[in-house]
Amino acid sequence: MTPVTLASKSSARARVLAAAGVPFEAVGAGVDEGTVKEELLAKGATPRDVAVALAERKAVAASQGRAGLVIGADQTLDLNGQLFDKAESLEEARERLTTLRGQVHKLHSAVAIAEDGVVIWREAPAATLTMRSFSDAFLDGYLAKHGDALLASVGCYRLEDNGVQLFEAIDGDYFTILGLPLMGLLDLLRRRGALAA
Repeated sequence: MTPVTLASKSSARARVLAAAGVPFEAVGAGVDEGTVKEELLAKGATPRDVAVALAERKAVAASQGRAGLVIGADQTLDLNGQLFDKAESLEEARERLTTLRGQVHKLHSAVAIAEDGVVIWREAPAATLTMRSFSDAFLDGYLAKHGDALLASVGCYRLEDNGVQLFEAIDGDYFTILGLPLMGLLDLLRRRGALAA
């Protein structure tokens, strides 16, 4: 079988890939995401453009001198064209959820595969999420229940848990929302001999 590497230290992405039955090794990509985002945004990049560029750069960086296929992934939150990064504190998470309350936003989840330093495949589906106008009491309870775990998600929500209660409508693939679109990825891995066909 062709070896697979996940160029990410994200426990959520690793769980998704492992649950799908993909054997892989996880490594850090060594990409300065903050600098890359600043450069791209200064050039007028959209949130989707940023997700795609970061996924590709992670895959390429980690594939240098490494055998097999290397998966890079990135996700951006897009509210009316504005890109949001992960919150750094619970107070910032509260502000993020308050900003998103009653609004429609998009998650762009890009995934790329590189081999020998060259991107050989990519896709970047989006999900559209509509947050309901939840009460401050619900928000307080939600933040208290999940604490710092919310800082791992750009939207500060855990859809796989009671975070689903933040929403009134979701249009998009579940795995796209979790940050690792799977269907096209699994198909590519089968075609390249990394999974049984």
